[in-house]
Amino acid sequence: MMTSSDVDRAEGSLLSDQIPSEMDALCPSPPGPSRSQRNYERNGGRPGTSFLQTLIHLLKGNIGTGLLGLPLAVRNAGLVLGPVSLLIMGIIAVHCMRLLVTCSHHLSAKMNRPSLTYGEAVQYAMENVTSLRRHSQWGKRTVNIFLIITQLGFCCVYFVFLSDNVKQVVEAANATTVSCQVNLTNQTVVGVPSMDSRLYMLCFLPFLILLVFTPSLNVLAPFSLIANLMMTVSLLLIYYYSLTHISDPSDLPKVGQAKDYPLFFGTAIFAFEGIGVVLPLENKMHRPQSFSVVLYVGMSIVTFLYISLGTIGYMCFRENIGGSITLNLPDCWMYQVVKLLYCFGIFITFALQFYVPAEILIPPVLSRLSERWKKTVDLLLRTMLVIFTCILAVLIPELDLVISLVGSVSSSFLALIFPPLLQILTFHDDGLTPPLLLKNLIISLIGAVGFVSGTYIAISELIARNTLKQQQGMLQ
Repeated sequence: MMTSSDVDRAEGSLLSDQIPSEMDALCPSPPGPSRSQRNYERNGGRPGTSFLQTLIHLLKGNIGTGLLGLPLAVRNAGLVLGPVSLLIMGIIAVHCMRLLVTCSHHLSAKMNRPSLTYGEAVQYAMENVTSLRRHSQWGKRTVNIFLIITQLGFCCVYFVFLSDNVKQVVEAANATTVSCQVNLTNQTVVGVPSMDSRLYMLCFLPFLILLVFTPSLNVLAPFSLIANLMMTVSLLLIYYYSLTHISDPSDLPKVGQAKDYPLFFGTAIFAFEGIGVVLPLENKMHRPQSFSVVLYVGMSIVTFLYISLGTIGYMCFRENIGGSITLNLPDCWMYQVVKLLYCFGIFITFALQFYVPAEILIPPVLSRLSERWKKTVDLLLRTMLVIFTCILAVLIPELDLVISLVGSVSSSFLALIFPPLLQILTFHDDGLTPPLLLKNLIISLIGAVGFVSGTYIAISELIARNTLKQQQGMLQ
């Protein structure tokens, strides 16, 4: 899942809006006339991305670790309520993506700009309202703050995911067999207990630091392609295993407990939070007028994957489902390799997720230094940022809760709260009907309630688990 905006190095602001993204490196923007001149079609110069390329990028931006956590999310919501909620959330998420594109089109034409980023769209929308005009820069900065929180949150999730899965592979090494039989009473069988998962995070730390020293994402492009292929193969094998080991679901609860539903919300919105790639992809299309089709086709595929894997995974592993479905795979060589392949994909993706916050925070600092110190300070700041995400992961080493917390805190704002408010600000002088206004307020309210309740429950559960671990440690 990638997000994108721009970085204004000329101003040197830490929260400026000229942020290169993974898409800028792997999918450069073609030159072209303004939006009004091109009539939503790029003419001349290097052609933009095709329909299929844009669709692949959209799928890539929405499918990551969040998908693997959805079986647990379905368990928290219930076998019926979970899939229904995922479908509703998918419809709302696509609607909000469409709102963002529509508002961007309107504002870019009004400002005679070829394209806008998420932050710029919010800024110019606030300039439409007289009372908010003087504060419009804060709209852009607020979006960028949540982009930073989201991306660094993804990096924290990756630390926990890598440590949990590799730890499990190492512990089960002596017990690994050729036979792949499901074990409903446990996760992967532990043959030799090893060190704490947080120590595994520290082991990954130097390698991830070296990874983010990569001078350009172009260098990572071939590895990113290999990682995507590995993750695709792993996902297909996970589907195959889950489908062939489903047991009778009639005894599973159709509706979960109310106190667990906010955890479902956080995990689900974490998975659906791909709104940050929408405008960059639309801006880079050769025929941007086709983007609506790409959006609906792509997000239909994404929603189907989310609902199917979440439901199938829960029916297969039932109450024992882990924070990632990979943690429930049997201890046979094929599925241990699946975990390692997915871990390689996540390892490479760490650099791509890290790219956005690094490009927001580091260039303004370097602009104040002499050429002699720029390279040293750049590497030092990158190292500090990776260490910061590692510290956060060490403090919250629970994969399911860190996913839910990141989703509740930041993804709810970017995916649900901001887009409806953006439409209200953009078209407030163009006769917004009361039903339309009410619909937007309801969507934003859903996001706000999910933010408050999801954050509270995730933090409460983290405290409860840590307290229980401390009590168990004292008893031992």
